[in-house]
Formats: sequence, structure tokens, C-alpha cells
Amino acid sequence: MNSDSFRFEDMEIWIRAVDLSMPVFDIADNLEERKRYRFSEQLRGPMLSVTNNMAEGSGSDSDKDFAHFLNIARRSIFEVANMLIVFHRRRLIPDRPVEILRELVELSKMSLAFRRTLLAGCGSEGPERRPGIRKSG
Repeated sequence: MNSDSFRFEDMEIWIRAVDLSMPVFDIADNLEERKRYRFSEQLRGPMLSVTNNMAEGSGSDSDKDFAHFLNIARRSIFEVANMLIVFHRRRLIPDRPVEILRELVELSKMSLAFRRTLLAGCGSEGPERRPGIRKSG
């Protein structure tokens, strides 16, 4: 970890979630342009919750606490997926966001694996042993 960065900035799971937030925010922006403000904000909220909870959890002083925040992030992943599916069925978004949904599934799997590792106490050797965290340098 770079001393000029936060721990979460080295987490592969957080990086992927931030990358995914870009197309999700593009969908929200499009909804806003069409005066669907409430839907736009409802979509942005849980997407931010995913990255916020990963970041907040990385600042925890215990693996159990970190795992709790990963659980919240994972639940927000499901919330984003649900909204995208419902918005598509209601024709609020024209195309089913297949790639976004695939990446949400992957993020869900990663967060679950990371959480299980934390709860099992297998990650005490440092970030390089934890799924979802990549080695810096």
C-alpha cells in the first residue's frame, strides 16, 4: 500500500466497483435528462453505497467489522441489480444492461468470498492474502 493512499485504493474489489459505477452513473444521468429525477437518485445511492461501504470497512480495526461493511456493500449490489432490471422492464432504460449485471454478479461473488475469508480469520497475514485486495508495487 502506498503511504499516500488509502487502503481501499489498493483493493481490486473497490477498483472494480468504482469502474462499474461509471456506466451506472451514465444510466442515472440519462434518467435525469429525461426528468426521471427520483429514479436517477435511487440508482446513484446504492451504487455509491457499494464503494462507500468497501472504503469504510477497509478502515475498520477488526476483520469482523470489515466483513460487516462488505455485507452491506453486497446488499447494495443486489439493490442496484434489481433497479436496473425493473427500470429495463418498465422501459425507463432502453437496453438490458447485460455487462453491468454480469459485473454486479462478479462483485457480489468477490465480496462474499472476501467476507468469508475475513470471518475465517485467514487474512491476518496482510492484504496480499485477502481476496479482493491486490498487492501494490
